Amino acid sequence: MKFLLDNESLSFETLRRLSPEHRQVLLECHCRHSSVAEAAARLGVSAETVKSRIHYALRAIRLTLEELEAASSAATHPRAGKAPVTAAVDARHVEFTDANQHRRFLHWMKPTSNRRRYMMSTITTKDGARIFYKDWGSGRPVVFSHGWPLNADAWDPQANLVASNGYRAVVHDRRGHGRSTQTWGGNDMDSYADDLAALMDELDLSDAVLVGHSTGGGEVVRYLARHGTSRVAKAVLLGAVPPLMLKTDANPEGTPIEAFDAIRAGVASDRSAFYKDLSAAFYGFNRPGAKVSEGKRNEFWLQGMQVGFKGAYDCVKAFSETDFTDDLPKIDIPVLVAHGDDDQIVPIVAAAETSSNLVKDATLKVYPGAPHGLSMVAPFKDVFDADLWPSHAAERQYISPC
Repeated sequence: MKFLLDNESLSFETLRRLSPEHRQVLLECHCRHSSVAEAAARLGVSAETVKSRIHYALRAIRLTLEELEAASSAATHPRAGKAPVTAAVDARHVEFTDANQHRRFLHWMKPTSNRRRYMMSTITTKDGARIFYKDWGSGRPVVFSHGWPLNADAWDPQANLVASNGYRAVVHDRRGHGRSTQTWGGNDMDSYADDLAALMDELDLSDAVLVGHSTGGGEVVRYLARHGTSRVAKAVLLGAVPPLMLKTDANPEGTPIEAFDAIRAGVASDRSAFYKDLSAAFYGFNRPGAKVSEGKRNEFWLQGMQVGFKGAYDCVKAFSETDFTDDLPKIDIPVLVAHGDDDQIVPIVAAAETSSNLVKDATLKVYPGAPHGLSMVAPFKDVFDADLWPSHAAERQYISPC
């Protein structure tokens, strides 16, 4: 079998480059002729996930639904000794030369048992970076962006919370982080925002709530300013870096450049030890009387060590020196600006207290005594979760439908 598009030939290598789960939805929907609902039930995912995966897969191989349906249907019983079975639409067509070709097609569309172990949902950005994402539940989308040097796993408790209560949780690993491509270039806020936009577009998310922590809060703000709010209804900025972390003449409450130089030096010299040490201040475990969780510190270290070296190093400049002062007034949706007043990583004065005055429709929520990673440690996690998902439906200001 081969795909011919305007004199360009795409072989089985094209299918190999698709993730196993994208091949599987093509198999289910267009070779077995399952409905979206049947495919969702068989694969154990939501109907929205099936739709987004089939859309992405067909875009990746540049076929239309009609072309693939016609090709798979016509090739079900190819006749030996006859001309190749062809489904043509204009200059594009699919050819199955014989029954063996069709069986090979099915083979590459269906992941083996070993491949199935490593299924990952990804999108490919315009510069070729593969962005890993989780897509849990169904309903109104709540899209989470994580902080540095973590990954999507940092949001697992909150993603599980909203997905278990009738919403769709979407969480991605930022480029250079976690399971996404360890890019050499593009480790900057504009690219982070564009990657988020690519994910929103690929999954066709609308009426979404964006939730960004720390660097992820900067990513959300830059996305809203750069790409608008047509797909977004509300946003939550938690311990977020905007408007500007770096101390300047115009931002005297900011953090001196020497602090960020020290972070870069730690990453460059012994990042393993640096991440383990940083976790104490991140979670407030260095405060008198704090209940230290070594498990949580180990989790922070593990996620930090999954960040590519270049991505980790470059991201320090991105989160510390990017100025969002002009971005914040462009946001025309309700925003919850949440911050702990004992945040040792992103001090509240130059962050939430300033941002909340620059966003037109902002609500400032201060968590007394809370650290930077307040959404991940007791007792602050439960308080934040209650704000994100109050027990009474009438109080669900930030993720419920307007």
